[in-house]
Amino acid sequence: MKNIYPSYRTACMRWLPPVPEHWNEQRAKTFFREIDERSKTGQEELLSVSHLTGITPRSQKKVTMFKAASYVGSKLCRPGDIVINTLWAWMAALGTSRHAGIVSPAYGVYRPHRTDSFNPGYLDYLLRTRAYVAEYIGRSTGIQSSRLRLYPDQFLDIRLLQPPRLEQDQIVVYLQAQDSRIARFIKAKRNLIALLLEQKQRIIDHAVTRGLETAVPLTYSNVEWLGDIPEHWNVALLKHVADVRFSGVDKHSHGGETPVRLCNYTDVYKNDSITEDMDLMRATATAAEITRLTLKADDVIITKDSESPDDIGVPAWVPKDLPGVVCAYHLGLLRPEPERVMGEFLFRAIGSARIAQQFHILASGVTRFALGKHDVKNAIIALPPIEEQKAICDWIAKECQPLDDAIARAKEEIKLIREYRDRLIADVVTGQVDVRNWVPNPDDLITEEDLVALGDDEEIDTDLENENDDD
Repeated sequence: MKNIYPSYRTACMRWLPPVPEHWNEQRAKTFFREIDERSKTGQEELLSVSHLTGITPRSQKKVTMFKAASYVGSKLCRPGDIVINTLWAWMAALGTSRHAGIVSPAYGVYRPHRTDSFNPGYLDYLLRTRAYVAEYIGRSTGIQSSRLRLYPDQFLDIRLLQPPRLEQDQIVVYLQAQDSRIARFIKAKRNLIALLLEQKQRIIDHAVTRGLETAVPLTYSNVEWLGDIPEHWNVALLKHVADVRFSGVDKHSHGGETPVRLCNYTDVYKNDSITEDMDLMRATATAAEITRLTLKADDVIITKDSESPDDIGVPAWVPKDLPGVVCAYHLGLLRPEPERVMGEFLFRAIGSARIAQQFHILASGVTRFALGKHDVKNAIIALPPIEEQKAICDWIAKECQPLDDAIARAKEEIKLIREYRDRLIADVVTGQVDVRNWVPNPDDLITEEDLVALGDDEEIDTDLENENDDD
């Protein structure tokens, strides 16, 4: 049976459950004020705002998109400041910073009147609970649900739950210990997923460069990195088997344009296929853009820009026509010539390690990397006859199914442990569980390395939304 407090009262903030009677509850403006200090050099540490891990150095994140060209004029923040992504508060993209650094000028930065009012760690946990997210949504304004903004006057009017400082400190120690255990579990599952993906990659690599028949005669491809291929295969440039189109459709909604759903960079980067049931961003596009970039069955989409060359040329396949879904910017759309190449085979080929390596080499840049249309058009693939392409795709699907199932199970286990963590945090920071007498044991050792695993491979890069936002 869980430990509870002796007495409770009704909370002032509508979404909170009954809270311990002796806990304080005051509007945020009692404890915080908005700060707008700007960087003159842009050289301070760049901080990222996550709906999962709060405020962390961006250098710790696996960022799949561009940084800004300059950070002069970014907002400064200090340890203990609350930082809120104004556009993504409804997704809990906020937290209490443990670092001095800079954040997007579109963010809200709030500094405590007194440093002893809150343990920053307690507030960091509290502010991302579902109860508070519900309050942000109710107080945000905007036409579209995905474009809601939480303005400073509304945030400062929200009531913050304030246990006595010693209880806050104990709550933070307890939750960090639980986080350390949860993070180690997640890390182990991610390591398993990485091994399964390596196995899957080896299966695909061999099939799309050597075929399925072990006894088939081979011939030199005349491409050093490709090596030998079956002698009845061809070597083809992408421009000879597919129409290559680059997109410039941004995420904004413009008057006079047609509403569409956008297939964005992260949709491609994190998924093998783009399907109707995906939760895609809504925006607008011109009639010409819709005609040229609406996704059709067998299209292949690739990432063409990134902060890392390893994240360029990542493909996704479109199995069925998707009326109303348009390819967004930072992406290239490959429309196969059906008599030459199957879309599914093209997707598998581009995703293979040896063929993808040419994109990594061709990508130009120092801090930003990009593929030009010429690079994509002149990329090389090994090309079997159409009938053999289908056989290879069917074989890959069959061989990879057990691996895909195991990966899905591991991801589901990570999802479930995250849900457990969310419930645990909510119960503890709102006083539904009394941890004042909890005593740590040797297994509760907390390390930064462990806690990094709490970040998600599928985190939404909310920083990108604001860097590209000119509203």
